[in-house]
Amino acid sequence: MKIKEIFTTMDYGPALESKAEALAWLAQHDNLVGHFIGGKWTPARDDFATTNPATGEKLAGVTKGTSADIAAAVAAARKAQPAWAKSGHKRARVLYAIARLMQKHARLLAVMETLDNGKPIREARDIDVPLAIRHFYHHAGFAQLMQDELPDRAALGVCGQIIPWNFPLLMLAWKIAPALAMGNTVVLKPAEYTPLTAMVFADICLQAGVPAGVVNIVMGDGETGAALVAADVDKIAFTGSTDVGRKIREATAGTGKALSLELGGKSPYIVFDDADMDSAVEGLVDAIWFNQGQVCCAGSRLLVQEGIADRFYAKLKARMDGLRIGDPLDKCIDIGAIVNPVQLAQITAMVSANAEGETYQITAPEGCFYPPTLITGLSPASHLMQEEIFGPVLVATTFRTPAEAVEIANNTRYGLAASVWSENINLALDIAPKLVAGIVWINGTNMMDAAAGFGGLRESGFGREGGWEGLAGYTRPKASAKPIKRITAFASSDSSPADPLDRTAKLYIGGKQTRPDGGYSRAVFNPRGKLLGHVSEANRKDLRNAVEAMNAAKGWSKSTGHLRAQILYYIAENLSARGDELAKRIKDLTGKSGTAEVEQTIRALFTFAAWADKYDGKVHGVPIRGVALAMHEAVGNIAVFCGDATPLLGLVTPMAAAISMGNRVTLVASAPFPLIVAEIYQILETSDLPAGVVNILTGDHSDLAGHAAKHHDIDAVWSFSGADISATIEKGSASNLKRTWVNNGTAVTPTARHWLAAATEVKNIWIPYGE
Repeated sequence: MKIKEIFTTMDYGPALESKAEALAWLAQHDNLVGHFIGGKWTPARDDFATTNPATGEKLAGVTKGTSADIAAAVAAARKAQPAWAKSGHKRARVLYAIARLMQKHARLLAVMETLDNGKPIREARDIDVPLAIRHFYHHAGFAQLMQDELPDRAALGVCGQIIPWNFPLLMLAWKIAPALAMGNTVVLKPAEYTPLTAMVFADICLQAGVPAGVVNIVMGDGETGAALVAADVDKIAFTGSTDVGRKIREATAGTGKALSLELGGKSPYIVFDDADMDSAVEGLVDAIWFNQGQVCCAGSRLLVQEGIADRFYAKLKARMDGLRIGDPLDKCIDIGAIVNPVQLAQITAMVSANAEGETYQITAPEGCFYPPTLITGLSPASHLMQEEIFGPVLVATTFRTPAEAVEIANNTRYGLAASVWSENINLALDIAPKLVAGIVWINGTNMMDAAAGFGGLRESGFGREGGWEGLAGYTRPKASAKPIKRITAFASSDSSPADPLDRTAKLYIGGKQTRPDGGYSRAVFNPRGKLLGHVSEANRKDLRNAVEAMNAAKGWSKSTGHLRAQILYYIAENLSARGDELAKRIKDLTGKSGTAEVEQTIRALFTFAAWADKYDGKVHGVPIRGVALAMHEAVGNIAVFCGDATPLLGLVTPMAAAISMGNRVTLVASAPFPLIVAEIYQILETSDLPAGVVNILTGDHSDLAGHAAKHHDIDAVWSFSGADISATIEKGSASNLKRTWVNNGTAVTPTARHWLAAATEVKNIWIPYGE
């Protein structure tokens, strides 16, 4: 046989990785998985089994954690946390030791991950384990730098962390490394299907000298996770399904617990007609068939430009024919096993129920395997184009123009990731900011690093993991919050007005003063009980009208920071010109001098005008030939329940912070002192602010809070109200998993940067370069 014939016909022979070392390690632990609490292993039980997905054989018995186990772990973490938070340098040394030991045991971790999860050993060995190690190295540096770079921040305390089964070790690293770096202690619950690498990690913690109680790991299922959510922790960090994330949002509402959610996705993979098709096909293999498609950011929606669709599909099918499916321990395998028969049945049912388009599948072995699948000819509204399959199934449609590509890509309730393929960098960089996604890859996919944040928008959750932006979720301001003092409106002493001129303040919606839908108003009295005037009582219809006005003003988000700054300066100028009048009005309303409050309000306007074109993103130092740009983008439509005590400052500060970053805002004015709005309307009307950017309602905060929280066209809700509405807002926000910022009954005094962080989303755009 000639050399050419050999290379043409040769197939890959098996190259099996030995599982002996991993099985021996399990045997040393009696093939039982127990809890790691307070630096010690607890007695283990065989409550349920963890199995090898590829063979179905039992690997170990797993102990199911109870509420008592969770309580013991939280108590151990609480006891250890103060000492752990004292020295960033000591934390850095421990995190460094963990990273070094993970390198030493890298082969054991990779094999154990493959046995437990079913992913190909090449992926565990070359991607998961190295990136998990990278997170501990990187965050050792953050621990060292915290005192100098984050001097006004402190650890949250005890963090409850719940991770999924698709990346058991990597998700563990994503959660534990930043938490420990910032001085928190953790209680982590691995997924019930994949607990083994967490057990190995606990052993590494012992070897690294992690103080007892700093890292606690409790095994179990959904009931164990629910017990952790209900426990006395300061934060819940969850990665998993959107449905479970929504339940966690509801369960933590009003508790004061910090929350980050990294949830599902239906990420678009956009291929333009000038793309390098061979590269795009190879990238697509990575995007959807990496880890059997069991990836939250998988490029599971293929959008290909119509003129090249047939050629692209042909190349993709040819590439699919060459994919190798089989024993995950075989280093020649591309596609491994689905994690569990339950997940396999779900994938099978979703694809079998589809009657649209054309389905192309290759063959798969018997057992817990599913063949790589391509379904073309679907419409953007098709069920499989909208629902997360979480398996090796790619669904496809076509587009004609860049504008149509953006429209189809954003036609989803998710917003986690996206890939854009084009040799025209101008086109790619025009498309990337328009995509509703927390991370966008240009001519690449699945690029991730500890230095760059990862996280989504919409029903893909909120919060970021990795990079400077990821640290915010594991810290709090050092200053202690004080309970808020509830202020009640002044009551009438008699019916005589303080001013014979009737003053009835309307609502301010879409740049106009409008009457309330319900036709109701209420009287406002001064401290002596004299009538000052009346304010409108807004209802949910008025709120809907304000949202429509915000939607009509979306162009504000595309305006330059310079333009936004000029308008804020103009508002400050007009407000200053009426400073004496406003100070008098504040004194009439509150009984206290308003001079200082007016001056503070002008300062706030100048501050956020100054920041409007200076709140820069970052260029992350990621280990590729390229850059990852962390761009600040507007959140969108924000509803704000303003503070009670300072009617002018409490209204203007959140307004200025929000619109300085390009958001549109609906403000619900101070409940006891709402009449200040009459003056504000006139100032806004004469300050060149586009209609709909700022809308102002007056009324009962408790009546409006639930409607704002549940409205799907409101992207965030802030509350500094004296009313007890924090729980209402957080629970209602679960409907579309919008961001919330509430005071939980405490007086909040944010810094300018805190305001700006709340007013922006971070989008990481990865741009590789070179031939």
